[in-house]
Amino acid sequence: MTCGASLQRQRQSENENEEVALKDVHHTVNDGREEVRDGGLEVQGIHIDDKRSRGARSILLGLSWLDRFLAAFVLLAMILGVIIGKFANNVEAVLTGTTLNGVSIPIVIGLLVMMWPILTKVQYERLPVLFRTVHIWRQVWLSLVLNWIIGPFIMLAVAWATLPDLPTYRTGVIMVGLARCIAMVMIWNHLARGDVDYCAILVIINSILQIILYSPMSLFFVNVISKENDALKLEYGQTAIAVLIYLGIPLAAGVVTRWLGLMTLGKDKFEHKFLPYFGPLALIGLLYTIILIFAEQATRILDNIGEVFRVFVPMICYFVIMWTGTFFLVYILTKRKGGSKRYGYKMAVVQSFTAGSNNFELAIAVCIAVYGVDSDQALAATIGPLVEVPVLLGLTYVSLYFERKLNWGEREPEKVEGGGV
Repeated sequence: MTCGASLQRQRQSENENEEVALKDVHHTVNDGREEVRDGGLEVQGIHIDDKRSRGARSILLGLSWLDRFLAAFVLLAMILGVIIGKFANNVEAVLTGTTLNGVSIPIVIGLLVMMWPILTKVQYERLPVLFRTVHIWRQVWLSLVLNWIIGPFIMLAVAWATLPDLPTYRTGVIMVGLARCIAMVMIWNHLARGDVDYCAILVIINSILQIILYSPMSLFFVNVISKENDALKLEYGQTAIAVLIYLGIPLAAGVVTRWLGLMTLGKDKFEHKFLPYFGPLALIGLLYTIILIFAEQATRILDNIGEVFRVFVPMICYFVIMWTGTFFLVYILTKRKGGSKRYGYKMAVVQSFTAGSNNFELAIAVCIAVYGVDSDQALAATIGPLVEVPVLLGLTYVSLYFERKLNWGEREPEKVEGGGV
């Protein structure tokens, strides 16, 4: 009896310590976009009342104007690029005049600019606090399996199923499937009322793993599994250099920018004054890069418009399959005994949007560096944001609908400390 009572007290003490650690996460850390104020939320400077936070209007209000109309801007950038490429003189000569590792300098600038703000927003300083609880490790392992094993194979399968006769476009789609999302997922997670802190740590882990895993996994999926011909095969050295340039450089720049910003401006000014103005530079860089890519490929796009639209199919299938499968997997885990404390709605949102999103910026950069700006692979990767943004925005509505309709067996999400125990 004494031994049993002692063991029970020990378990109770461990649970209390974990709850304290989770509270520390929420009280000491802020992601730079969400702040509790007057019973509501402040998102990128826009106040949203909690009573309205589940509505369709609040989802749009939670986005900056550039995020809100990103899909439309991407489409306009594509059209503008084609018009420039078709009617302007010497476009190709200008873009290929000066290069870095085979990529024109104007496009290199765009690729680096679109990655820099994204990696500045990642809160590297949060790692020591976020790794205090056992619950985090449970979520991390689940995310690793979904993102680095299941996700790439799902994209591989849908790419082969829908593009069996288009190997170049198929390769570009596979490259997108290997790049795990580290940017827009933070926005989708917030809008769908997921746990901000757990989402942040998954973003940090994926940022680090992409530098290590993207090159070898690209070779494995393209060269080994797909058995592409010599013209489509990847070389490890070339792919690794591309990842180092287009992820390593902006990652270093992001860490330095964040460190200097926090040191000179302080946490509050850096996150609420600097980042809201600096962040949109990523989307501007993306649109600028898309214009240049489509200007370079204008003739090929117009001659193969049907093939370009076929790339939409595997992208949409992937986003829907990964998001739906992950969301309801976590729901099933939640319904198990004690599952509402380990998972719940917030974790379903975090895991589903992390697994269902991709880092199309990295895929675009590597495809351009390896295959060339005028390649079908680069074109296929560029279509990614045009598909991902409206599909995942729609899935935030679906998330909020299932939050109300399904029995998650937990307290109201806004009252839960840390998303679980």
